[in-house]
Amino acid sequence: MLRRLLSNDLPRSKLLAVLLLAVLLGLAFAPFLFPGVKALNVAAKILVFIVLVASFDLLLGYTGIVSFAHTMFFGIGAYGVAIAATRMGAGWDAVLVGVLCALAVSLVLALAVGLFSLRVRAIFFAMITLAVASAFQTLASQLSDFTGGEDGLTFKLPELISPSFEFSEEPFLGVSLDGRLLCYYLLFMLAVVLVLALLRIVNSPFGRVLQAIRENEFRAEAIGYRVVVFRTLSAVLSALFATLAGAMLAIWLRYNGPDTSLSFEIMVDVLLIVVIGGMGTIYGAAIGAVLFVVAQSYLQDLLRLGSEAASGLPWLSAVLSPDRWLLWLGVLFVLSVYYFPTGIVGKLRSRSAK
Repeated sequence: MLRRLLSNDLPRSKLLAVLLLAVLLGLAFAPFLFPGVKALNVAAKILVFIVLVASFDLLLGYTGIVSFAHTMFFGIGAYGVAIAATRMGAGWDAVLVGVLCALAVSLVLALAVGLFSLRVRAIFFAMITLAVASAFQTLASQLSDFTGGEDGLTFKLPELISPSFEFSEEPFLGVSLDGRLLCYYLLFMLAVVLVLALLRIVNSPFGRVLQAIRENEFRAEAIGYRVVVFRTLSAVLSALFATLAGAMLAIWLRYNGPDTSLSFEIMVDVLLIVVIGGMGTIYGAAIGAVLFVVAQSYLQDLLRLGSEAASGLPWLSAVLSPDRWLLWLGVLFVLSVYYFPTGIVGKLRSRSAK
């Protein structure tokens, strides 16, 4: 049963299986294990990034396509929900219409970018996608009547998933049973379903062809596969999953703006997570997203504690200053690449094989 659920893509490493189980259980019970608003926001961000990074890995890790336009589709999903909720009101119909319209727009744009650009090789395609993403971000900032401009859009969603809605006046295990908790578990179920769907795609005959194209495009073309068609389909599927991740972010935040979902910093974060977790492994998206988002969210607090503890040594206290958290994040990334050149998942699987 488990083998079928995971599309025959088992962890193939006992340690990896334990880590994945810990991630699953940790996210499933995060509201009860890590109480507090910040912890719940971090857990929700991890869920969004798992879907976003896994969708990008379908493009980069499994097909070998480098694209910088992935956050554009992420932003389209977030703006779809935001604009629909702003214009139609706080109803489930607005959420559904926003998601469907966002998927339609992403489908058209992904097809356009794919058909016009995927014949271009390597770095040239990456530059084209970067230009398209930058143009889209500028457009979103300037169409203030439609997108809210730089200020973004703040909107309301159905009361059932609003923090003000309470299912019970009595907390359960110290956690308030309200709409915020229900919204989190809605995102959790969506993330699980989408990750399982991506596992099914990459382990299907279609996914095997994508991996063949990644390994040797000319050989795949020679044995009869239309490489451009498969690459375009991969780009479209990747864009649609990224759009759903953007919709998840908008539903959680009830706000969206250019810096929230279209920033190039998000694209850099996605690339880092893919490298840390391991390219060509959907499981790598889960492991990498947890490590990166937790480090990004709590590294400053950890450095602050270290700086206070080392107050007797001024030089060490200065090195551990919370203001230098980006420096330490970079150091951790360099170390992870050095010790895990094929990503954490790739390293664990290779060790298990030996």
